[in-house]
Amino acid sequence: MSNENGLLESYLNASTLVQHQIESFNRFLDTGIAKVMGKQNLVEPSVEGFALKLGSVRVGSPSIIEADSSRRTITPNEARLRNITYSAPIFIEVVPVIRGIEKMASYGEVFVGELPIMVRSNVCAMKTMGRSQLMENGEDPEDPGGYFIIKGVERVLIGLEDVASNRIITTREKKGSEVKSRVFSSTPGFRARCVVTRNQNGAFTVDFPTVSKSLDLALLMRALGLKVDEMLDHASDLLYFKNDMLLNLESSPLNEAPEMQPAEALLEIGKFAAPGQAKEYQVRRAEMQLDSYLLPHIGNESSSRKEKALYLMQMARKSTIVSNKLAKQDDKDHYANKRVRFAGELMEELFAYAFRFFLKEVKYQIERMSARGRRLSMQSIISPDTLTEKIAYAMGTGTWVAGQTGVSQVLDRTNLISTYAHLRRVKSPLAKKHPHFKARDVHGTQWGKICPSESPEGQEVGLTKYLALMSKVTVGADETMTMEELKKISDIKPL
Repeated sequence: MSNENGLLESYLNASTLVQHQIESFNRFLDTGIAKVMGKQNLVEPSVEGFALKLGSVRVGSPSIIEADSSRRTITPNEARLRNITYSAPIFIEVVPVIRGIEKMASYGEVFVGELPIMVRSNVCAMKTMGRSQLMENGEDPEDPGGYFIIKGVERVLIGLEDVASNRIITTREKKGSEVKSRVFSSTPGFRARCVVTRNQNGAFTVDFPTVSKSLDLALLMRALGLKVDEMLDHASDLLYFKNDMLLNLESSPLNEAPEMQPAEALLEIGKFAAPGQAKEYQVRRAEMQLDSYLLPHIGNESSSRKEKALYLMQMARKSTIVSNKLAKQDDKDHYANKRVRFAGELMEELFAYAFRFFLKEVKYQIERMSARGRRLSMQSIISPDTLTEKIAYAMGTGTWVAGQTGVSQVLDRTNLISTYAHLRRVKSPLAKKHPHFKARDVHGTQWGKICPSESPEGQEVGLTKYLALMSKVTVGADETMTMEELKKISDIKPL
C-alpha cells in the first residue's frame, strides 16, 4: 500500500490533475492559431489590384482597456471581482498587396480581437507568480487553473469524446447486407464525413458532403486521375477485392468508355452536382466538390486528387475484407477508435469558425469603402468586435460549432474535489434520450483511462464520464514529418 501511495505522490508532484487542460490550451496558443491562420491568410475582395495578406500572429498578456482608453494588465481575481472577461489581445501582421506587390511597411501589427485566456496557462499572469505574490494579489496558491473567466464567471470547457478523425472505421450494418467504411476527414475548422458502401452484390458507392446522390466509385476514381489498369493493379493482391473491382468497372460508365479522360468523368459527376447548367460550370462545380469536400485532410489542391483516389481504394478494400469475413468489423466503442478533445482543440475549432466571419467582414468593408471612393484605413476595415463577440458568445453560452451544446459550463466550486472532477469530465456527443446500450457500457479498453464507477445516474449514465486519476492525456503532434519519413522507406508505399 505504501508503494502505491508513493507512486501516486510522485505522479502528483510531477503533474497536476488538470495538466491535460493547460497543456492542450498552450498547444493552441503555440501552434493552433498559426495553423488556422495558415489556412486562411489572404483576403481577396472584389477590388481590382488589391488584396490583404495576413502574416504572423501574436497573443499579448491578459489586459483590459479602461475608460480613459489606456490598456493595462489584469489578474484573474480582478476579472472575477469586476465581472469582466479574462482575455488577451490578438495582433496580426497585415500586409497590403497592390497589383501583386507586397507593401511591407504600410500597416504592421493590427489589433483584431480578444481571446479568453485559461487560468495558469503560459500567458496567464499567475504563471510567473510565487506563492506569496499570488496571495498578495488575492489568488489561491492551491487553485489548479484549467478554466476561463467569462464576464466574471468561471467556466470550464468539457472534454468531448468523439470518433477518431482521419481513421477508417469499417462496420457491418444491422441488416447484414451492407458494409460501410467511414472516415471523419478533419482539417482546422472543418470536418467532412466520407463513406464508401459495399452492397451485398459487391458494388461500391461513395457519399460525402454537398453530394446529394451516391457516386459510383470507379467513375469517381477516374475523375480523380486514376486509370482503369491502375485500379486493377492496386486490387491484384486480393482476389476478393479484384473481383469486386471488375464487377464495379463492368457496371460503371467506364465500361462503355474505357478510354474516358478525367475531364469527361468530372463532367459526368458535374451533371449530378449542377443539373441543367453549362458544361464548363458543371466541371468547375465537380472539381470544387472533389477538392474541398472529399477527404480534405489529404489536401485541397488538384495535386492531391490521385492520393484521394488511392485512399478510397483502401476504404473499399477494407469493406471487401470485412464483408467476406476475412477480418472482424471495427469496434466503434474501442477507445483506440476514439479521441477526447479538450480546451485546445475546442478553442482551435471555435477560433477557425470565428475567424472565417472576421475575414468576410473585412472583405465586405474593403469592397464597401472602395465602392464609395474612400481611402482605405485599418481602423475602418477591421472591427475587433467581430472576432471577440463570436468567441465570447460560444464561451458564455456553451453553444459550440456545429450546434453542440453544453461544451462550456459554469465551474463547480462546491468543494475542491468537485472542482477537480469537473475539470476532468468527459462527455459523449450521443443523445441522452436514446438507449445506446453499448456506448454506455464500460468497455475493456477504458481501463486506466476512464473511471469505471463515476458516472451520473439517469439519462446521462455512461455518456458523462470522468478521467481516471492517473490517466495521462497527450495533446497531439504534427504528423507531417513522420509521414515524409515513412514515404522515404521503399517497403512502405504512400496512400
